[in-house]
Amino acid sequence: MLQITGLTHSYGGDHGVLGGIDLTVPDGQLVSIVGPSGCGKSTLLRCIAGLIRPTGGTLTLDGAPIDGVPDDLAVVFQDYSRSLFPWLSVRDNVALPLRRRGKSRQERRAAAQEALESVGLPDAGRKYPWQLSGGMQQRVSIARALAYRPSLMLMDEPFGSVDAQTREDLEDLLLQVHRTQKITILLVTHDIDESVYVGDRVVVLHRSPARVHADLEVELPASRDQIETRGLPEFVRLRAEVGRLVRGGARSAGSEPADTDSGSDIVTEK
Repeated sequence: MLQITGLTHSYGGDHGVLGGIDLTVPDGQLVSIVGPSGCGKSTLLRCIAGLIRPTGGTLTLDGAPIDGVPDDLAVVFQDYSRSLFPWLSVRDNVALPLRRRGKSRQERRAAAQEALESVGLPDAGRKYPWQLSGGMQQRVSIARALAYRPSLMLMDEPFGSVDAQTREDLEDLLLQVHRTQKITILLVTHDIDESVYVGDRVVVLHRSPARVHADLEVELPASRDQIETRGLPEFVRLRAEVGRLVRGGARSAGSEPADTDSGSDIVTEK
């Protein structure tokens, strides 16, 4: 679905942020992206979203070059309080992007209500964002993305502004949405445990200028539980591996280099 080849970006002068990223994301996969703070994770998402024109390289979505914001894409941001319009009701916030789809008012409202039900907020439509808790507001943001029915959803540290319990609830909501709606998702997170818990793969980026340092398969049961899954030996092992790589460590024993040409240090683990 998503193909990234040789992606580079610089904000001027010698300030290179992306140093040549190659990444392929199949249809329906949930990919967690982690890396040191400031390594270019958010810049990568903005390039994919068409919000930034990269300095070099190519990006294609469903075989079509990304040149501007793709029609079949939705973004969930970290700061839910700034991504929702406080003067619009929850239902109208969720329905707003559907105008781009050419939906009638009745169709927009029906789709918004369906999306709110899918995130556990069936009775929140008439309220305003400021009447909801932070976790509920982020659910509204996710509902807005789902109502648009995108082929690709980008999430930029979406649970970073909520408390630990709410974060776990939202992680489980994300897994449920991914399982039922079959949407391809790229999730940027600073939380290593979260990256392993929700992901089908974990992609680790180097420090800026970012390159792919490792690409790890997550071989955990499809049905996950906050207590049982996090206690599995495979979860503990993979969490430690991702943590080591984020801190600049080398691959552990048993990992195989994906590409030994030209000094590449990309790591894959099956």
